[in-house]
Amino acid sequence: MRRYITDPQSQKQEEVIMYVENKNVPLTDLGGGVVRKVLAYSENLMNVELKFEKGAIGVKHSHPHEQIGYIISGSLLFQEEGKEDKVLVTGDSYYVEPNAVHGVVALEDTMLLDIFTPMRKDFVE
Repeated sequence: MRRYITDPQSQKQEEVIMYVENKNVPLTDLGGGVVRKVLAYSENLMNVELKFEKGAIGVKHSHPHEQIGYIISGSLLFQEEGKEDKVLVTGDSYYVEPNAVHGVVALEDTMLLDIFTPMRKDFVE
């Protein structure tokens, strides 16, 4: 992982890029058939890959971050408190407002990409 920053004092523009090679990112086993990889991130934005085994549950929770997700492969039953459950399949995406209570159940082996703003400090501490 490489990261370059801009020097605001000199107004000198340098590359501000983080490269993340997926093969070098450690897996975090969240238990219950769910694993997470934290990919590129900054203070304001975070990219996370999640894999769910069939039947795995992402328990209902909330967080103060905005979240956008994309189903790379598989399918999920997406649960939002107070709303009807929704089946999402490969190619579908979703948006979660801050503090919205939500969870998922994997209907088959599933891989998804979640993007958070601001970044999830709890994922890297």
